Amino acid sequence: MSQSQFSLLRSRRFLPFFITQMLGAFNDNLYKQALVLAALFKLGTELDSSLLVNLCALLFILPFFLFSALGGLLGERMAKDQLMRLLKLAECLIMLLGAIGILWGHLSLMLVALFLMGTQSALFGPVKYSILPQHLQRQELLGGNALVETGTFLAILGGSLFAGLLVAGEAYAQWVAFFVLLIAVLGYLASRWIPPAPPAVPGLPLHLNLFRETQSVLRLGLSRSPLISRSLLGNSWFWFIGALYLTQIPAYVKEILQGDETLVTLILMLFSVGIALGSLLCERLSGRRLEVEVGLVPLGALGLSVFGLLLWWHSASIVPVSEMRLGLAALTQDFGIIWALLDILGLGIFGGIYIVPLYALIQERTQEQERTRVIAAGNILNAVFMLGSAILAMIVLTGLGLSIPELFFLVALLNALANIYLCCAVPEFSQRIRQWLPN
Repeated sequence: MSQSQFSLLRSRRFLPFFITQMLGAFNDNLYKQALVLAALFKLGTELDSSLLVNLCALLFILPFFLFSALGGLLGERMAKDQLMRLLKLAECLIMLLGAIGILWGHLSLMLVALFLMGTQSALFGPVKYSILPQHLQRQELLGGNALVETGTFLAILGGSLFAGLLVAGEAYAQWVAFFVLLIAVLGYLASRWIPPAPPAVPGLPLHLNLFRETQSVLRLGLSRSPLISRSLLGNSWFWFIGALYLTQIPAYVKEILQGDETLVTLILMLFSVGIALGSLLCERLSGRRLEVEVGLVPLGALGLSVFGLLLWWHSASIVPVSEMRLGLAALTQDFGIIWALLDILGLGIFGGIYIVPLYALIQERTQEQERTRVIAAGNILNAVFMLGSAILAMIVLTGLGLSIPELFFLVALLNALANIYLCCAVPEFSQRIRQWLPN
């Protein structure tokens, strides 16, 4: 029996990398959320709040379209540990610019720093996942990815919540500036302990035509074997679902649950904790096999559809009230709300069970000299799918006039269809779950 995934946290070949990527995710969300909150409540900007929130989302996601391919190329031709250190050093400089913008109350400078932070994340993403197979043994990939996903989602939640606490204070600008710089520096220091990871293709040509390179990287990823190419699409489909649910949660709480911002925070926490729990369950459910247990993918997909349908069903049973339900007190006012919260927790758990094997599978089955570029192709597709989820939500909610629970119902059905296609295109998924379930 192999050791538990948590034993990796005592190993230098994993722990410095884990701390580096977790601090990066925390800092991204601390800065982004602090920017939005400061602009809305402290700076007195004339921008419409909805426009500002969407502008920030666009500025952070756009670099993933533009620079993920470049990140994939750099990750193939450079030593990955050196590239990580350079990118973490760049984060320190970007956060210095962002800190100046916050201290001066200069919104345009803050938005420039946000775009640059998105660029740094787009370059960091491919190397973040492609370095794992160089430092972990084959049977450790599932557990390593589970820890990475757990750390990432908890860091996203923690950064967002911490930003709210800081911006609520009087001297918010000084504290936000201090912490984004401190966390960037700590991330750089952690990256210096990452063990060497030699380049896979040192002589790989590097072109600065970003459009051409993006096309080339996408063709590379989607032309691999059905197992790899469809896993990339399945991975992006998860980000489609996740982005849609996370985007709609504030409006869902206000319109359906009739709760306040405390309930929004609770739901975001439940979803993030659910992802973490599902991710950590993957190793135990797989029986710590030598190969990645791909049978977990259809199991996760099934859970996403079931809990999506349950969320729609239980939302219909919530009794409307004449005034806002306040915070956690809402839980005592309507049992349907408790069911809705459990459904969201279930979505998170099965989301973790779905996404972790896909990441590990892509890493395990992709050739080393192509791995970083294939993962970069996945990051580009992730951005496309997240944009698609926003477009679908606008069409369904505004164009068709349906409710948010009805949108959840539609997405649950689409998820079932998408994963039926995935299992038909890659029979190994359905074959493995039939072999695995009786055990």
